[in-house]
Amino acid sequence: MKKQTVSMGMPVIINVIDRGVTEQDFSQVFAYFNYIDNKFSIYKKDSEISKINRKELKEKDLSNDMKTIFSLSQKTKIETNGYFDINTNDFLDPSGIVKGYAILNGAKMLNKKYKNIYLEIAGDIQVFGKDERDQKWKIGIRNPFNKNEIIKVVNLSNKGIATSGTYERGAHIYNHKNKKKADEIASMTVIADNIYDADRFATAAFAMGEKGIEFIATLKGIEGYMIKKDKTAIFTKGFEAFVN
Repeated sequence: MKKQTVSMGMPVIINVIDRGVTEQDFSQVFAYFNYIDNKFSIYKKDSEISKINRKELKEKDLSNDMKTIFSLSQKTKIETNGYFDINTNDFLDPSGIVKGYAILNGAKMLNKKYKNIYLEIAGDIQVFGKDERDQKWKIGIRNPFNKNEIIKVVNLSNKGIATSGTYERGAHIYNHKNKKKADEIASMTVIADNIYDADRFATAAFAMGEKGIEFIATLKGIEGYMIKKDKTAIFTKGFEAFVN
């Protein structure tokens, strides 16, 4: 069963191949995404993060979910040498870590009952098991210079894949080292054991520019595919294992 909706202001696709999946299974995941949006959206004035940015909440008043995201964000900041940071000019925006976190948790909710799952939010994807042909899930990587063209297809099972770039939303990733929007490369795709890691490291690696692929290569069990502004690609040693 396959369902599509919009949540957190982004398109959501869930596909569960197993028999017995119900509307309620999907509804629970969609409800979770709405919960996450209501708590972490910087665009909703009543969200917890908006109240924090307005200095209306003190640290002792924070929810456990917010404390978790802040802790994960600090850990990622350290792991990426400061290239990933939810604090920009004293404004907190955790969206760079929340999306992957939410996708992984939503997929895990389904994975408690089912084995073969595809869950995507705005191009960031977590898959478990196999597709309807009993094969690994085929995921296309878009050409950042032509969004209608797929330039690579990777075969994934029990993995997450995320792409950071400027071709969908413009320059929106901040380079905390030079205090500017990152736009040195065209796109950075990262494959990891889960979408949470793929998403946060893709964001950080994109901010690093061309040296981002070197950073990805240092991470155990994580592979990357970088497209430069001159339309050439550089990828990590293990990336080709996922390609047809």
